[in-house]
Amino acid sequence: MKARVKWIDGVAMLGESGSGHGVVMDGPPELGGRNVGVRPMEMLLIGMGGCTQFDVLLILRKARQAVTDCVVELTAERAATDPKVFTRIHAHFIVTGRALDPRQVERAITLSAEKYCSASIMLGATATITHDFECRDA
Repeated sequence: MKARVKWIDGVAMLGESGSGHGVVMDGPPELGGRNVGVRPMEMLLIGMGGCTQFDVLLILRKARQAVTDCVVELTAERAATDPKVFTRIHAHFIVTGRALDPRQVERAITLSAEKYCSASIMLGATATITHDFECRDA
């Protein structure tokens, strides 16, 4: 896997993935940014959310669950001093579908958190990661 980050100006950067996709990152004005992109630490949190959601959807598909929507709402706390690592992360899954089995949803989330989601497992080295979920009928 490869990535490239190109400085634009101020503290704005263009991140380019090895698969050819780009994203703008920037900082707040008080740190020299213009607020034109997500913060790099927000990217880490979004990446974790995408990684775990990817796993959960794959596992639920294999379990023949009729998922029509899935949202992961993430909240995180960071250390007060440098390096300001994540210390707590909570992932709230909202899974919508037809006749979803809550046990299958819980199993998929647990498997992702404990076995498959490399982002969650890496961030879990410094942060306490918790999760919960709700199932909604489509």
